[in-house]
Amino acid sequence: MNAAKYTLGTRSPDFAHVAESVADLSAMLRECDAIGRAVVVFGGGTLQGIGGVPARYDVALDCSRLDRILEHEPRDLTIAAEAGCTLAALDQALAGAGRFLPLDAPRASLATLGGTLASGWLGPRRATYGRPRDFVLGTTCVLADGTIASAGGMVVKNVTGYDLSKLYVGSHGTLVALTRANLRTLPLPPARRLAIAALHEGTRARTVSHLAALPIEPTAALIVKGFPKSIDGNDGVDGRIVILFEGSERTVDAATRELRSALGSAGVPETRLLDREAGPAFARLIDAYVEPLGSRSMTYRSYGSPSQTTPRLDAFERVGHANELEVETIEDLRTGDVIARISSRLTPDFAARAVAFDSQRRTALAGARIVVAPERLRARLDAWGAPPASFATMKAIKARFDPHGTFAPGRFVGKL
Repeated sequence: MNAAKYTLGTRSPDFAHVAESVADLSAMLRECDAIGRAVVVFGGGTLQGIGGVPARYDVALDCSRLDRILEHEPRDLTIAAEAGCTLAALDQALAGAGRFLPLDAPRASLATLGGTLASGWLGPRRATYGRPRDFVLGTTCVLADGTIASAGGMVVKNVTGYDLSKLYVGSHGTLVALTRANLRTLPLPPARRLAIAALHEGTRARTVSHLAALPIEPTAALIVKGFPKSIDGNDGVDGRIVILFEGSERTVDAATRELRSALGSAGVPETRLLDREAGPAFARLIDAYVEPLGSRSMTYRSYGSPSQTTPRLDAFERVGHANELEVETIEDLRTGDVIARISSRLTPDFAARAVAFDSQRRTALAGARIVVAPERLRARLDAWGAPPASFATMKAIKARFDPHGTFAPGRFVGKL
């Protein structure tokens, strides 16, 4: 196996191992832990842009072949799949039974269930349906010493005491290697509609105000500025609004009428509606969260209150323009997320500008995290920002689960 494809920053592993079974994965981890080899677990690699450069990196452990759907009980609204199962395969199996999971991770045809959960990825529909961790009923994983361990079960009542499965979600592969997840599913909405409209000059604030007063709340509501080749629609002076409704046909039709009225009152006269293409168009929006512009772009994600998106958007643009960088943004009106992609057509000096931007934004945007960056720059960037107040607890948990630092040392917050 070509180890170069698993490069992180300037580090490449000595070799890559593709696990053929959970037993195979267990044996490899047991050996690595015993002789002090550092391991980074890989799935589809779609979210490996999140995190720092490993302090040590000896083995890439590829779990993409652990990709079976193990159990599916549509009547119980549950499904269990191996960690290497792609989100697209999971979606296809669920849709056939009239079910779905709102994981909303980019590049679903490559993204794996294990990688999506390990990264703690949060999509825009979580304001309506909940976070990915809310759907996890149980897990099977392999510990650093090769022990195979299970937590939870296939129904909610099996989850008693401290739910370790929730702990693994968002641990970025630093505690365990996930091999299986048991998930609660939802009935598939009968109707879905995406509304897209250009925001003319001076209409953004009125649009946001009118959307907040809608009697039927959108499933997702975002304002996009830029991303012309990936996200549907064209910008006005204030960008473009992208609204998703899901539910019964009657509800979606009623919500559409209310939305058009609200946008018209805000000074937005034309709204484009997508029904059959709503799913693919929404997927392209999600893909844009991690879409690079070759080696001359970098993308950040900032979490916060929906009422505080404007100061964060302004900070990204101010620091970006000070470094002569272009700034494109996605503003989530329901969750408060801000995605900002900075880029420069002047490729030769992008590195210097990007490093300067990263240094300067730490004051104005201390909580922003890098989700995409050129590998050659990773070691010079602050992937996470300052460690949280809970960092001492995080260190203690890491020491308990992985005392030899086998799993991805240095990749997580505070070089954990």
